[in-house]
Amino acid sequence: MTNQLNEMNKVMLQFSDKTMQEVQRIINFYPEGKQKSALIPVLHLAQQEFGGWLSTETMDYVASLLNLSPIEVYEVATFYSMYNLKPVGKYMFEVCQTGPCMINGSDEIVQYIYDKLGIKPGETTADGMFTLKTVECLGACGYAPMMQLGKNYKEHLTKEKIDAIVESCKSLQAQKN
Repeated sequence: MTNQLNEMNKVMLQFSDKTMQEVQRIINFYPEGKQKSALIPVLHLAQQEFGGWLSTETMDYVASLLNLSPIEVYEVATFYSMYNLKPVGKYMFEVCQTGPCMINGSDEIVQYIYDKLGIKPGETTADGMFTLKTVECLGACGYAPMMQLGKNYKEHLTKEKIDAIVESCKSLQAQKN
């Protein structure tokens, strides 16, 4: 029975027509037989289209589109921190944990977020609003400690700045509701 359900999920999982056109455009950018080169941008599209994270079924679907073995997709998806392998909150705090950020207090920032929101790295708040993630270098060492929130960098972090960021996210969410 479980295999039948898994097969049904694979059949039902499909990109929208618009996204599929973009997938084909990306694949066609590379020479025949080099579809693996399209993997990273196609995984981005998949994560965006299928709920902000990559399930095993989603990665299998991408593998089938690119004519790859599933393990080739899993290897890439698990290597890069930009891919989420489980559901994440509406707001993801990706705190840099490399040398310059650690020297400037990123560990204390992670601890403060834990104390404030009750989530450890890799966890999401019960209301699905916030996820805390630690990541490798985000390339803004001069602004340490820092984190990425969506497409934005939050720099020179302090407890007060974390409080303001959390309140801003809550306010934005309240406006959407």
